[in-house]
Amino acid sequence: MSREKRRGPAKGTYAPQQSLKNAREAWGEEMPDWIMVLGEACDRSSQTAIAERIGYSNSVISAVLRRRYRGTIAVVEQAVRGALMGEHVDCPVTGSIRRDQCLRYQKKAAQFMATSRLAVELYRACRGTCPHSRMNINSEEKAS
Repeated sequence: MSREKRRGPAKGTYAPQQSLKNAREAWGEEMPDWIMVLGEACDRSSQTAIAERIGYSNSVISAVLRRRYRGTIAVVEQAVRGALMGEHVDCPVTGSIRRDQCLRYQKKAAQFMATSRLAVELYRACRGTCPHSRMNINSEEKAS
């Protein structure tokens, strides 16, 4: 690959530790704790690695840090709290799990697949009365 076609920032122009700075500029004094943790994690590692770790795209992470995300930010918050802050929830099927793992189970349970007893139980629990259901997060936001 020739130098002219190389992707990424030009040599010497990359500004490390930019994520937290961008978040502070966008969020100001009202920056939530989980945004600070997300920005710090991106600066320590990389935005791409952190995006993969919490189960979202790089562009979602960038939009959240810059306070421009148009999706359901409460779900991104829960993924960050689980993957980066170690928050646990009590799953009615599996017991205590990290919040980000709960969200991953919910994504898998989006369609009914009788591949295992666990899959069937998760499908039912995620649509039932589970207080951690993503559907409950969405309905709370719509009500407000």
